[in-house]
Amino acid sequence: MNVYYLCIGLLAALSLLLGALVTVGRGKYEVLVGHSFDPDNTLHKWVRAHANTAEYAPLLMVLIYLVSLGQSSTWVWWFVILLTACRFLFVAGILFPSTMAKPNPMRFLGAVGTYIFGLGLCLALVQQALRF
Repeated sequence: MNVYYLCIGLLAALSLLLGALVTVGRGKYEVLVGHSFDPDNTLHKWVRAHANTAEYAPLLMVLIYLVSLGQSSTWVWWFVILLTACRFLFVAGILFPSTMAKPNPMRFLGAVGTYIFGLGLCLALVQQALRF
């Protein structure tokens, strides 16, 4: 099993499924353009989850792919898995609480984990580049 490709596929699926959720939500709530900025509004939460994923997933997928091309240590493999899990945790932290107005542990850990594990993969990529 190629964990790198699995995580890339999961991130792509997350982005596509959130996009579909927003499309369905626009029909359900009869909002063709824009959305409410009320942190309790369901469509707002769906749009924010999708937008944030659309901001991060492409960069992370490219990063994961690039580190998969070189020889890497076991910690890189774990960082890829944990990074992917953090992105799902972040989305859950937006979608499941009743409001986005208050911080919650899922969103916090998802965001911090994204930064830590993402920067770790950046370091792994730089290390690979310096070896060649």
